[in-house]
Amino acid sequence: MDQNFSIVSLVLGASVVVQLVLALLLSVSLASWTVIFRKYFAIKSARVKSEDFEQEFWSGSALGDLYQAALGAGRQGSPLQRIFASGMREYLKLRERHVLDGGTLVDGARRAMRAAFQREMDALEANLSFLASVGSVSPYVGLFGTVWGIMHAFVGLSNLQQVTLATVAPGIAEALVATAIGLFAAIPAVIAYNFFARDIDRLANRFESFTEEFSNILQRQSAPHPAQVAAPAGVAAARPATAVSAAGGGR
Repeated sequence: MDQNFSIVSLVLGASVVVQLVLALLLSVSLASWTVIFRKYFAIKSARVKSEDFEQEFWSGSALGDLYQAALGAGRQGSPLQRIFASGMREYLKLRERHVLDGGTLVDGARRAMRAAFQREMDALEANLSFLASVGSVSPYVGLFGTVWGIMHAFVGLSNLQQVTLATVAPGIAEALVATAIGLFAAIPAVIAYNFFARDIDRLANRFESFTEEFSNILQRQSAPHPAQVAAPAGVAAARPATAVSAAGGGR
């Protein structure tokens, strides 16, 4: 490629407005790639840690031990672990206040888990709107730079007596660079947004299923012995064998 038509030469030879548009698009592209990498590792970590906790939960571990481990893990644990801890904490608080009605106990735990679920989903969905905005707006910003560049090129050509392809091509090429950079910023953002939205929906379904399953366990252990505070040794007995097997490896 002729040096005069290299990307760097075209950018340096563009008008100030086009250069500002290109600088904006490159900055936005860099920011979107930063969000993409951070979101990828965050979602992957949430998925892996949640799978590990769910496997441990259905393996027969004591609820008390799981609760203490969740408290110790804090923000380093999985989202599913924090949802479980919120429900278990509310359940134990109500038992300490001598609430004997099983429905009240389970409803309190379920509300606490729903609130924790919403917090976890807000954290997972953070910055997704930024990727959506980049994907939808960047092509139009690039198009604006292209239109402006073409207008600037035609204004400059109006002073020439004879216009040839050689005199028109550089100005048009400089303007089209803005469209190319706009697409460069938009396409990865759109692909990443769709990819992350799908994974977050799957995690949301997993969290909601666990919330309902754990609520059923609390309901079963509350109804027969409402005055008993201590949790059973494990959760495997609270669920039929076939259901436990499906929960352990089916998701």
